[in-house]
Amino acid sequence: MTPLLQGTVSGVIFGALAVALMLPMKFPDKPAALTGAFVDRFSIGLLIPLVKASLPLPGWSLGLGIGLLLSLPGAIITKVYAPILIVGALGGAIIGALA
Repeated sequence: MTPLLQGTVSGVIFGALAVALMLPMKFPDKPAALTGAFVDRFSIGLLIPLVKASLPLPGWSLGLGIGLLLSLPGAIITKVYAPILIVGALGGAIIGALA
């Protein structure tokens, strides 16, 4: 499987999981929140296999770093640090280990 295909599949799965986790929550603009969460997690899943192809780092550590880095803006904006950063870090580490 090419890194682009692996990243696309990982991104769709991680994005769908993030949306599923957020469905029971209440937001002032729920469609925007769900779309933003999907795009954020899709980006993590897409980038990890692409970057891993060119960097000589262990997959889990690369994924952890990318997951934290891309989750940080959303956590700062919403001021909901722990859940956003933990899900981003764990998902990134898992995707990186699998890549």
